[in-house]
Amino acid sequence: MNITRGCSQPSVEGPDEYFTGNARIDPLFDPQDEARAAAASVTFEPGARTAWHTHPLGQRLVVTSGCGLVQREGGPIEQIRPGDVVWFPPGEKHWHGATPEKAMTHIAIQEEQDGEVAIWMEHVTDEEYDPESDR
Repeated sequence: MNITRGCSQPSVEGPDEYFTGNARIDPLFDPQDEARAAAASVTFEPGARTAWHTHPLGQRLVVTSGCGLVQREGGPIEQIRPGDVVWFPPGEKHWHGATPEKAMTHIAIQEEQDGEVAIWMEHVTDEEYDPESDR
């Protein structure tokens, strides 16, 4: 048995290479021994979001607070709220983040395959993020 204390791992800023806006990542756990699962609590400030990306073995998001947005390639933008659980199948191109007005926190759980948990792509443009804006 191993207990990781909640304040034992420092928060890190979401890198500009993979995020637009302010996002904070709080690691929860990494793969151990034969296990492949990793998880982090990610907080997105209003307007913050990930870049487009995929996961080789899929990803599950558990929304814990706030109000967020998710979109898979070719699909509509959907709103997510606390208690919602989102599943992205392996290889499905998607993004997720906060709404323009409200922060959002989710727990992201994904598995490693050959040392990879995510394949990062282009940033989500302002027009993709808010298609009804007057930009």
